[in-house]
Amino acid sequence: MDAETQLQRFDVLIVGGGHGGAQCAIALRQSGFEGSIALVTDEAEYPYERPPLSKDYLAGDKAFERILIRPPGFWAERGVEILTRRRIVAVDPAARTVTDDAGASLGYGKLVWAAGGRPRRLACSGGDLAGVHAIRSRADVDMLRSELAEASRIVVVGGGYIGLEAAAILSKTGRRVTVVEALDRVLARVAGEPLSRFYEAEHRAHGVELRLGATVDCLAGEGRVRAVRLADGSELPADIVIVGIGIVPAVEPLLAAGASGANGIDVDAYCRTSLVDVFAVGDCAAHENVFARDARIRLESVQNASDQATTAARAILGSDQPYSAVPWFWSNQYDLKLQTVGLSVGHDDVVTRGDPGGRNFSLVYLREGRVIALDCVNAVRDYVQGRGLVVAGARIDPVLLADVSTPLKALLPG
Repeated sequence: MDAETQLQRFDVLIVGGGHGGAQCAIALRQSGFEGSIALVTDEAEYPYERPPLSKDYLAGDKAFERILIRPPGFWAERGVEILTRRRIVAVDPAARTVTDDAGASLGYGKLVWAAGGRPRRLACSGGDLAGVHAIRSRADVDMLRSELAEASRIVVVGGGYIGLEAAAILSKTGRRVTVVEALDRVLARVAGEPLSRFYEAEHRAHGVELRLGATVDCLAGEGRVRAVRLADGSELPADIVIVGIGIVPAVEPLLAAGASGANGIDVDAYCRTSLVDVFAVGDCAAHENVFARDARIRLESVQNASDQATTAARAILGSDQPYSAVPWFWSNQYDLKLQTVGLSVGHDDVVTRGDPGGRNFSLVYLREGRVIALDCVNAVRDYVQGRGLVVAGARIDPVLLADVSTPLKALLPG
């Protein structure tokens, strides 16, 4: 039997076991695709939800089985082969093969790259000490949870969603939690200043110490971390350090194969890369987004991964429909549910709707007079109704936007 005969081939090969990879396989089968499908993941688990990792799963409030995207039997029933513990390290677009870290190859007719990214590490000494953790996979959180019993002082590096969600969970256990953020406010990359200041006040009220405008010089310890030393010379005692400073998109094999891209893999409106019959979706896919003024961006969200996966599945089936979904995000911290629709980057005005002191309010972001995004805190109705304003790019009098007695749906044009 020659090598070509031995090579296992699939009509569609999906690399990545997150939301994007899982949704692509599901969408293909739901649309009647009858070819062979395999999903390759470097983890030991079947596809599971990522957002609960820094929320319910970290808290121990939700068992792992409850965050599986589908039960194991689902995949077998639909003829989707799940290949675990296999990290793809090379792609040969001419031969239509991929190679894993053990040297084994798989063939494909269409390749969907949904590999996401890996946690960005601290670029300082001590980053590899025991007790330094990320929150990106089940294994990450299981390791973190296994060490919590012996930890009373926790330093979280990074004041984004992951860091703040972890801080909220861990502060409720009575541990001393400090958040270190290099910028002058939390959530600076994703939200306006009023929301940042609101969440800073909430975390401080729950006993979390915030070090803003602070950079890490190094992590100190002999074998295991014992402190975080800041650039100003101060030192924060730490039994555990959680690093939440973003991800590095996992795209090296595609770039090495000649795919266009830099910070992610460039894709067109149908999630096609520059390589023939190779698609990319989710956190690693750089796409032109109409809600970002057609700038090429990466979106790290469940919504983006799932919607792009559906777009790729349709393209594989020959029913091309361009990706045009409105972005949305959410974050749970304490008893606060933040829901965001649209992209606030580049806003030039912000309207506060409701009273932040009452912990039930929305921020409406405007650019050149048009509604581009909303951040809604415990304000589900505004979130649901505000979506239409974002999609329409509606021009609304800020006085009307601020009037909580007027439902946002009543402001929709036409």
